[in-house]
Amino acid sequence: MQTDKPAMPLIPVVMSGGSGARLWPMSRELYPKQFIPLTGDLSLFQQTFMRLNGQSDLQSPIVVCNNEHRFMAAEQLRKLNIDKGRIILEPVARNTAPAITVAAFEAVANHGDAILLVLPADHLIHDIDAFRHAVLAGSHAATSGKLVTFGIVPTRAETGYGYIRQGTPMESAESVQSIFNVDAFVEKPNSAKAQEYVDAGTYYWNSGIFMFTASRYLEELQIHAAGIYHACKESHKKRSKDLDFIRIDEESFKTSPSDSIDYAVMEKTDAAVVIPLDAGWSDVGSWDSLWDVASQSNTDNVEIGDVLSHDCEGCYIHASHRMVAALGIRDLVIVETADAILVAPRERAQDVKHIVNKLKAEKRSEAVLHRKVYRPWGAYEGIDASERFQVKRITVNPGESLSLQMHHHRAEHWIIVSGTARITRNDEVFLLTENESTYIPLGARHRLENPGIIPLEMIE
Repeated sequence: MQTDKPAMPLIPVVMSGGSGARLWPMSRELYPKQFIPLTGDLSLFQQTFMRLNGQSDLQSPIVVCNNEHRFMAAEQLRKLNIDKGRIILEPVARNTAPAITVAAFEAVANHGDAILLVLPADHLIHDIDAFRHAVLAGSHAATSGKLVTFGIVPTRAETGYGYIRQGTPMESAESVQSIFNVDAFVEKPNSAKAQEYVDAGTYYWNSGIFMFTASRYLEELQIHAAGIYHACKESHKKRSKDLDFIRIDEESFKTSPSDSIDYAVMEKTDAAVVIPLDAGWSDVGSWDSLWDVASQSNTDNVEIGDVLSHDCEGCYIHASHRMVAALGIRDLVIVETADAILVAPRERAQDVKHIVNKLKAEKRSEAVLHRKVYRPWGAYEGIDASERFQVKRITVNPGESLSLQMHHHRAEHWIIVSGTARITRNDEVFLLTENESTYIPLGARHRLENPGIIPLEMIE
């Protein structure tokens, strides 16, 4: 494997703005698929960073996400001991081109220039060595002024992806990895056309992974999409720091056209090249694709959690909160969460978006939230509720605290399950430990803190 170092620092730019609606009920608007451990102990977001370990000249990453996901992103980076990442908050959604642009301005402001490796936060890659080999080749192409995209070598006639058609080999490529000039970007095809593309051997799935120097990208953007360039430049110029986050200026950013990097730059530039990537890639876009990449039994079932099955074949069954029993079924998806259960034919798994649209139209919370809700200090989960009471399980991370509060319409009973709690109640401050409890009366000023080194678990 080639080991030459790129000529300038390499910055991962992780795009984490999606909602993952096709993986409902596990993925929801405020807890989307990239933050969920769908394929192991780490989330897809965390796996995106882990596959970069050992990469030459790697700098701290830039993450672009929306405001609602900021604490999940920060916490998952902290668990990987990535404390110096820069998290840019998009005030409104404007597609990938503006998001990458503010990241490019951030890189220029801090490094003068750098190679940007743009990565979606919700993809799965099995062959890490093949991925790193392609990235190394991409770094050489990027430093020579090319805008690199990585084309996935297709394994089937897929109609759900756009395609990239390779052109002539890139001249003077400093790598044994094949690099081609891009001949064309092709829209999602029908089945017959997709099969033609696969048979031709010169078409690749458009992965949404890119590599270029920040300055070169901005140069091309200014030529082909000046509106995005100027709006994002102004928005980044007026940025502010908020704890661990970078808040770009909302009014300036709103004036940016909403466009993908493909339409804004890659389809218009004459500097685009494609590197074929055969690395066991999946965008984990549906329950069917998750079944495809998961470890299957000898009856082609994927069973996660407390699942009992008999005479089942080709099913994806995921139990999160209770035992799920399945009998005599074929090619179904069954996904159980605390407040919803999905049952669908595997071949119709993509259509779960219609259920999500109905939930949103009816303004049902199941489209947006799980029972477990994440907060900067930890999380809370609704256990039971009625007209006169509500029961929650609260987790407070070590060293964290809730704000000082006062409620005029409810009293609270707190029971410590594990850990240590420091309680402020009006003028009192006291400690509680496992199996101890206290009462917060109406109108009392109160605060909950975790002074310990393990999570505080509490029933409210």
